[in-house]
Amino acid sequence: MHLSSEVSSTTNGLGHEAPSSSYCQGLSQPLTAELLAERTIEGLLADHPGELVKTGCPHVVCTVLPPHWRSNKTLPVAFKVVALGDVGDGTLVTVRAGNDENCSAELRNCTAVMKNQVAKFNDLRFVGRSGRG
Repeated sequence: MHLSSEVSSTTNGLGHEAPSSSYCQGLSQPLTAELLAERTIEGLLADHPGELVKTGCPHVVCTVLPPHWRSNKTLPVAFKVVALGDVGDGTLVTVRAGNDENCSAELRNCTAVMKNQVAKFNDLRFVGRSGRG
């Protein structure tokens, strides 16, 4: 069934008719900013399995932390925070951590500068009883 009031078409350079964008959007849910962000995150996580994890902010992902790590030891890889939105170079990024037992972990070297949408923490350390161990 073809409803001309709902579907308008255009002719491409080959003489074939192509459905309009409003018709294509009708086939699935409308593309909202939230849906676009979710698709971007899912694609990014699929491209880097086991390396990145979602955060509480929908536009930020970070590297995965080891499940158990001794206090005051350097992490095996640099901890990175990746911004999916537009964050200017030079923006100061501070990481905070906590869990059910300790709502505010003591961290060392927990500040980095954003460059090309990535803040890299070269020597992030959990100090004392931070809840990571």
